[in-house]
Amino acid sequence: MDRITHNDLMYYRFSSMPHLTHGIFTRLGGASAAPFGPLNLGGNSGDDPQAVEENYTRIYTALHVNGDRACSVWQVHSADTVIVTNPIPGRRWVAKADGMVTDRPDTPLVMRFADCTPVLLHDPVKQVIGIAHAGWRGTVKGAGTSTLQTMVDAFGCDVRDIRAGIGPAIGPDCYQVGEEVVEAVAAHFGTTDGLIQRHTGDGTAYLNLWEANARDLRRHGVQHVEIAGICTATNTHEFHSHRAEKGKTGRFAAVMSL
Repeated sequence: MDRITHNDLMYYRFSSMPHLTHGIFTRLGGASAAPFGPLNLGGNSGDDPQAVEENYTRIYTALHVNGDRACSVWQVHSADTVIVTNPIPGRRWVAKADGMVTDRPDTPLVMRFADCTPVLLHDPVKQVIGIAHAGWRGTVKGAGTSTLQTMVDAFGCDVRDIRAGIGPAIGPDCYQVGEEVVEAVAAHFGTTDGLIQRHTGDGTAYLNLWEANARDLRRHGVQHVEIAGICTATNTHEFHSHRAEKGKTGRFAAVMSL
């Protein structure tokens, strides 16, 4: 990934998507106070709403995108994907879902994260973009591939043309999970090899969200997948982490726009 600075803000961009306007923002450069900030994009975190609004203005300015056309969803850890054409007047979200797809220029797609996986998809041939939010529940439900399939079904995208980016999320050395998660991973992927590691001492399980989401996309035909490999839980100086900060934190944002 490329690390970009804009005034006090810092964000990351996938090297494999050089012609797509997008950014995964860190927690740096915002207007929010501790423990949410400085750059908190979570409107339901308990932060000052005016500070959150200012933070959105700053990220849209940094990317030179139209904030008045920005679209988001009420994220519910599902695998539901919606096709987006424009924001809904008087409402901050277009639907309860965890994936968005659009072919409309000047229509930024925005999602928020604090350990879950940002999955960004771009078809440079058909000019279609998609974004998904995938924690463990979304991952084993196929949130990323639901967004991928919507691009194929609705806009005729060829999966071989699509570029995918797996953004910063809690890493495989930090994401301890219970046995119900292990069973769900095995059911979805048919194996836990390369996805679940056991602690050599007590045998507890750790899930590799990065590899799980990348593998799901690859087995559905995506040939170009870039993995950020940045752990939010061990990089709280740059990213919000719900687990590492015990829930007392904000949310960072991923934004993409044609």
